Amino acid sequence: MSEKKKHHRGRRKKKKGNLIINIVLLLAIVVFFVSGVMLVRSLLPYIQAKDEYDKIKDLAIETKNDEEPEGTEEDAPGFSVDFASLLEINPDTVGWIRFDEPSIISYPIVQGSDNSEYLHRTFQANDNHLGAIFMAAESKADFTNRNTLIYGHNVKIGGEMFSQLKSYQDEDFYRQYPYFYIYTPDGKAKTYQIFSAGVVKEDADNYITSYASDEDYVNYLNMAKNSSLYDTGVALNAQSMIVSLSTCTNVREDERFLVQGVLIKEE
Repeated sequence: MSEKKKHHRGRRKKKKGNLIINIVLLLAIVVFFVSGVMLVRSLLPYIQAKDEYDKIKDLAIETKNDEEPEGTEEDAPGFSVDFASLLEINPDTVGWIRFDEPSIISYPIVQGSDNSEYLHRTFQANDNHLGAIFMAAESKADFTNRNTLIYGHNVKIGGEMFSQLKSYQDEDFYRQYPYFYIYTPDGKAKTYQIFSAGVVKEDADNYITSYASDEDYVNYLNMAKNSSLYDTGVALNAQSMIVSLSTCTNVREDERFLVQGVLIKEE
């Protein structure tokens, strides 16, 4: 074979090789672009919901004066909620829940006509995976049930809603932050001390909210304490008023993480 033919064959091979490289590169760019678009689309609902709730917090939290003198650990000085503005936006508003830590848990509480209305509907009635923090339809809106049940999602991105309730899997975390607070439209501020935190089945007796007698209720409270991951040592009796906070575990579909607190102070 002449040198000229070898040279032409070599050029053809080089061109073919360059074409394959360019095709592979183009495919990689397309895959990268499509993946990026899919990622943005998956993140967008979380970003939109976070932005909505951040604006709600800016609107509703009237005062937070860190210079006020601190009281005991269960005090919540300098925090109040503009319920008039919240009720104007959503008449289903029944309260506001707040933790010192996880501080991300600071949200309005709503109550729908059933327990699916706010599963994928935000406080401002926008369709979104994050939904809202909502009181069970069977609970009394004024928190006068012996056991008031409140739901919130455990989201996989961003840690919003009730995702950070899982912090109470750690007993040391509980010992540092044993309280949460609920504010109501009638101007009351309620302090709850957590007495139980643990994983339960979605149909567990922990979700019973009505009791035939004081004895039945005390038996329920003992069962709830026994299902906790650790002993909190909190005393309970037939007069105790509790709130149960429920979220998914994102481990098993039939499991929930349940944090329960007893009312210890109302102002």
